[in-house]
Amino acid sequence: MTKAALVEEVSRVADLTKKHSEVIVETVFQSIITALRRGEKIELRGFGSFRLRQREPRKGRNPKTGDRVDVPPKKVPYFKPGKELKELINKETASEVQSDNTFVPRADSGTPGY
Repeated sequence: MTKAALVEEVSRVADLTKKHSEVIVETVFQSIITALRRGEKIELRGFGSFRLRQREPRKGRNPKTGDRVDVPPKKVPYFKPGKELKELINKETASEVQSDNTFVPRADSGTPGY
């Protein structure tokens, strides 16, 4: 799914204009980026969490010349899916997903629909 497709889906589901939906999607993405820059982790219950991992400095090689180069330390964002998301992906049945790919929760799951 692309960002444009996500904006389209938000617009359709929430009955908003594409411009308002685009603002919402951009705000969510910017909030995640800002929090990660501050070193915070983002936890979305039932979905997953975004965190940073610190990569140590290392020796690498220039693929063109073969020369050794120093690779500096850096922070790398990563996503860890939540238990519920993993279950929904791996135990999907025909009754849980409508033909238009809109999520429909099982009556016993206690999960609001997306």
